[in-house]
Amino acid sequence: MRNAPIIQDSAMIESPEIMPAKSKLQHEVSTILEHYQHDKTRLMDILIDIQDENGYIPAEAIDYLSHELNISTVDIRQTVSFYHFFSETPRGKYTIYLNDSAVANMNGRKAVSKTFEKEAGISFGSVTEDGLIGLFNTSCIGMNDQEPAALINGAVFTRLTPFRASEIIRDIRAGKQVEEMFVASYGDGNNSSEFIKAVVNNHIMKRGPVLSDQFKPGEGIKEIVKMSPEDVIKEVKISNIRGRGGAGFPTGLKWEFCRNAADQTRYIFCNADEGEPGTFKDRVILTEKPFMLFEGMVIAGYAIGAKEGILYLRYEYKYLKKHLENALQKIRKLKLLGKNILGKKGFNFDIRIQFGAGAYVCGEESALIESAEGKRGEPRDRPPFPVEKGYLEKPTVVNNVETLCSIVKIIKNGGEWYKNLGTKESTGTKVLSISCDCRYPGIYEVEWGFSVNDILDMVGGDDVQAVQVGGPSGSCIAPNEFNRTLCYTDLATGGSLIIIGNHRDLLKGIILNFMDFFIDESCGSCTPCRILTVLLRDKLKKIIEGRGVMQDLEDMEDWGKIMKANRCGLGLTAANPILTTLKNFKNLYLNKIQINKDYDTGFRLDEALREGMKASNRKVSVLENK
Repeated sequence: MRNAPIIQDSAMIESPEIMPAKSKLQHEVSTILEHYQHDKTRLMDILIDIQDENGYIPAEAIDYLSHELNISTVDIRQTVSFYHFFSETPRGKYTIYLNDSAVANMNGRKAVSKTFEKEAGISFGSVTEDGLIGLFNTSCIGMNDQEPAALINGAVFTRLTPFRASEIIRDIRAGKQVEEMFVASYGDGNNSSEFIKAVVNNHIMKRGPVLSDQFKPGEGIKEIVKMSPEDVIKEVKISNIRGRGGAGFPTGLKWEFCRNAADQTRYIFCNADEGEPGTFKDRVILTEKPFMLFEGMVIAGYAIGAKEGILYLRYEYKYLKKHLENALQKIRKLKLLGKNILGKKGFNFDIRIQFGAGAYVCGEESALIESAEGKRGEPRDRPPFPVEKGYLEKPTVVNNVETLCSIVKIIKNGGEWYKNLGTKESTGTKVLSISCDCRYPGIYEVEWGFSVNDILDMVGGDDVQAVQVGGPSGSCIAPNEFNRTLCYTDLATGGSLIIIGNHRDLLKGIILNFMDFFIDESCGSCTPCRILTVLLRDKLKKIIEGRGVMQDLEDMEDWGKIMKANRCGLGLTAANPILTTLKNFKNLYLNKIQINKDYDTGFRLDEALREGMKASNRKVSVLENK
């Protein structure tokens, strides 16, 4: 039961005079609680601060939070256990999270991980005996254009090699600060600013209206103060812009639904939780266009009648915190944020940043809202939809980073201008994250309506076996479909294109990794998502190992249909890596299965006995030739 009150035995409650003195940890937690005004809905922030301060979340801290916030320890622990970057045990003074996405593996991750293990003297998932180094795998950290990449105490290290891994462990043992371990210069643009100082590059290869430098803070807000909220929504509806996060719901219609809600307390959320492997466009926009993003949130707030906006930012981008907070402060000084914005009485709106803690499913809007309330990021049943009952049960609009930036240009140039970009059903531009087997990986802003072949020509993609459109949850298409168009009526995408060359083992190197990703990231609420993803992955492994039969292919196709019973986008699309390759690359499966065999359970007596025989120093004839 979520947020259940703690029932205490009255005999156990001591008077203030005889209460034991607070420990150092309790004093620390008390300070954090005071900062957040003992608001239990800010539990995520409270836990993040405790984790950052101690390197983990001690049991004593959980017990103290339970008492102070009147939340059961079970509810706190279920939140802690849900998120990848929370831990109840120490993870090392230097905690290394190495990205294990398919793109990282395609760029040499295996050799890097082996070097980390060799030099640290431990395997991934463990901490050295002296508590100095912790090695952990993590899902995509938004650096697919510069892999292999890792987070070390929150700092980003890109383009890692085995040699760099050795250097890093050497520097750790020498007691260097993380910032002293950088050997490359800081990245381009704002990456080298005093507020970021990251060895990350933007790789902006093609600019359009969103990425253009032709923007001055306040130009959109100056327009809306002369308009009614209804007129702002009307202009957005004229543009026919649809959500850029992948679902493609009409933005103006979403705003209208929220504005018409009976409850007058409303919220705007910016979804900056891009966790889809292969996607990194929001990282670049957050780095280079924070003023435009926040202005888009202000416009949205004015349109729906909200007083507060929340930027929900993935924990992997915590290195951008100072940069974003500085941008907010500058906007407040320009009177573009706060009370009576630009002198318009009653136009009050402010923004705060809410960090996640590592959970791909929080990209789904209702799971994001649950997380922002301090809970497990489990998707809600719908209806009601967030525009009716969202954050704190109030009407809430959740928009993507790119959507909100596009809004600023729509207000400046007009809905008709935007409507003339792209195609009839897919208006405007799309920012694409393109990675892997091409000469020019990076960020490209194009009008909807480009074909995949056009994209491949633009990025230098030659000898291509497949293109993964829309990340693992999208479609893996073959060359015979490269003439298809990027748009909502053909190939819709949240922005990711992973290019896969003919030299790759598509099933073992990419699709198997995608299935592991979905298994790791499932919240586990829906039975098909919790169980069938594992069964599908195991079937795929069986086929890759050459033990599959035709029935296995039929089983996977049938099980894929059952996935439609899941309630969120993750569950609905978790079988797509297998289903789309079964459709478009069936020969890869057929070449691996046992054609003349109808039945194979996959059970091998020799493998089942091997470990037990070794432990007992016994030999079995079936093992002797192995």
